[in-house]
Amino acid sequence: MSGLVIENLSVQYPTTQSNSHPTLALDKVNLSLAAQSFCVVLGASGCGKSTLLNSIAGFIPVTQGALSLDGQAITKPSVDRAVVFQNHALFPWLNVADNVSFAGKLAGVDAKTQAKQTEQILQWVGLEHAADKSIWELSGGMQQRVGIARVLASKAKMLLLDEPFAALDAFMRESMQELLLNIWQQSKRQILLISHDIEEALFLATDLVVMGQGKILHHYQPTFSQRFAQGQSTRSIKSDREFIEWREQLFQQIVAGRI
Repeated sequence: MSGLVIENLSVQYPTTQSNSHPTLALDKVNLSLAAQSFCVVLGASGCGKSTLLNSIAGFIPVTQGALSLDGQAITKPSVDRAVVFQNHALFPWLNVADNVSFAGKLAGVDAKTQAKQTEQILQWVGLEHAADKSIWELSGGMQQRVGIARVLASKAKMLLLDEPFAALDAFMRESMQELLLNIWQQSKRQILLISHDIEEALFLATDLVVMGQGKILHHYQPTFSQRFAQGQSTRSIKSDREFIEWREQLFQQIVAGRI
């Protein structure tokens, strides 16, 4: 099957205390996501959502179960999966364009192709005017856009984003949500994003996964991102009665999942 497949996945963290049991961060998780889907994993702090992302990235060993992307087993980090963290981890000694083209240089892409690709991606994220700027000259939102541009410049089939907009104010966060949907539609990559923001999850997701206590509690397929793609404004979507009803339902489910 193309896309991401997770089967019976469990992850335990060992304890440093001799009289304590290991922490079960993920408990027999099963999930299938189609290629080019946009999945948002939603849940309260400590529910296991970041552990799930780190497992998909190949950063941590699994205790039980298996993961695969497009039929290839996931056992370690790979160029097939690129990660954007809340802390963007950009190189401060490189300018914007050089940060974006870094992945291409590692892959041995020739300079002319790199320059053309970097120019296109900077246009996607609205930073074509900032190509020569230093990272320290950029706002927080612009720095996150550079981080997203850098993973787009890689050959990754799947983009993994760990609460990338959590540190941004409400106005910038909504602008970045719109930008990310536009990028997803243009790049046709599979995306998995971690969030604790219910409105963000509802607005972005083609697949919305609700987690609690290391388990997947619910898996929905809302259509609000499609409505945005069809031209409906963000504000009209988020103020729609159906959206508000979904938001309240998800809030109750997350509260229940913490008990």
